[in-house]
Amino acid sequence: MSEQDRAAVGFRAGLEDDARWLNDLRRRRNPGPRSVHHRAVDPALGASTVAVHGGTYEDPVTGAVGTPIFQTSTFLLDDLSYSAFERGATRDVPIYTRYGNPSQWSVQEKIAALEGAQSAVVTSSGMSAIASTIYALTNSGSHIITAYDVYGGTYNLMREDMPSAGREVTFVDSTDLAAIEAAMRPETQLLFFESLTNPLLKAPQLRAIAEIAQRHHALLVVDNTFLSPVNLRPLDLGADIVVHSATKYLNGHSDVTAGVVSGSRKFVDRIWAQALRFGGTMEPLTCYLLERGLKTLALRMRAHDENATALARFLDGHEKVVAVHHPVLGQYPHPHLRDDVRGGFGGMVSFEVVGGDAGALKFCEGLEIPYVATSLGGVESLVSLPFNTSHCSLTTAQRSSIGIRPGLVRFSAGVESSDDLIADVSRALDAL
Repeated sequence: MSEQDRAAVGFRAGLEDDARWLNDLRRRRNPGPRSVHHRAVDPALGASTVAVHGGTYEDPVTGAVGTPIFQTSTFLLDDLSYSAFERGATRDVPIYTRYGNPSQWSVQEKIAALEGAQSAVVTSSGMSAIASTIYALTNSGSHIITAYDVYGGTYNLMREDMPSAGREVTFVDSTDLAAIEAAMRPETQLLFFESLTNPLLKAPQLRAIAEIAQRHHALLVVDNTFLSPVNLRPLDLGADIVVHSATKYLNGHSDVTAGVVSGSRKFVDRIWAQALRFGGTMEPLTCYLLERGLKTLALRMRAHDENATALARFLDGHEKVVAVHHPVLGQYPHPHLRDDVRGGFGGMVSFEVVGGDAGALKFCEGLEIPYVATSLGGVESLVSLPFNTSHCSLTTAQRSSIGIRPGLVRFSAGVESSDDLIADVSRALDAL
């Protein structure tokens, strides 16, 4: 590896210098990891510019303008590699793909730049990112606060796994600041909330929650899957860590399963080490697909935003629709979100149709353009019913307690023509 590469990862020439670096409590962590060949961009640039250029590996051999796929499990060892082992700095040197790979670094740098973060780590799924984060930032005997209506996988992790791992969990309404404050304890280490909830699109007051966490010396982790960094950057609002299921908007083409964690290098390094132990590594081909998807993130989000907004306005007041949940509408109960977002509210809209769950099933049968399928955030529109998918494990009373009423439809607006989507939805509603 060249002297440029050595300097980029913060290595010095002699072991004596290394020893001084280890003992220097004032040392700073470098952003990254990255090599001199990974393109650095100013996070203050426009989201489209950052999405296209951030983190791209500019190959010195071929001059390729796209990041090559480093489809290898291991790399040649040299003195830099051995020094990395000695110093506990194996994240910054290509040694073994489970530790790090230039394909991973490219994706991580792009997402970190979009989030305004020092560092990011990609994992094999959104749940891998969430589990690695929670385990890395808490320990046995600690206390966690989260919401009743977090994503089902997160809820099950909190409810089923955390108690057996020695972590106690309190579930609250994420929009109730008084309940969050009342739940805080001296042993509270982590607050975990979503920037926009599934499926009712509730928006917690992240700025205020961050202040509560800071006052009690706890960390705030925000799952930003429903909005993407184009729409909202939780780190700017006081969050310590932001996680995504990159399967959704970040990739955007329904052909990848991936997760990502972004934040300060100090915290992300801990999460990276936990992900290593869990084995949730993202392999190079998936990195390539995710990076390619990210390049159009800002463009796609604009189309998602426009389609979901147009659909919400069409549904609002429709005779076959009981209620519509979307931030653009005047009756939306969390208006602070309009001040927090950087532009748009993502591509999700939820609404309740007449006829209860039977009516919702008939509505889905009448659609021609969207696919009836789980997941969200792809270029194609997807529709699902919480009562028989994401929240089917809850009783009717439990669903009602968190606001999920019969007839609720969750619609992930893709990037198709908004006129076509509205016409299709209109036909399906008329058939009820």
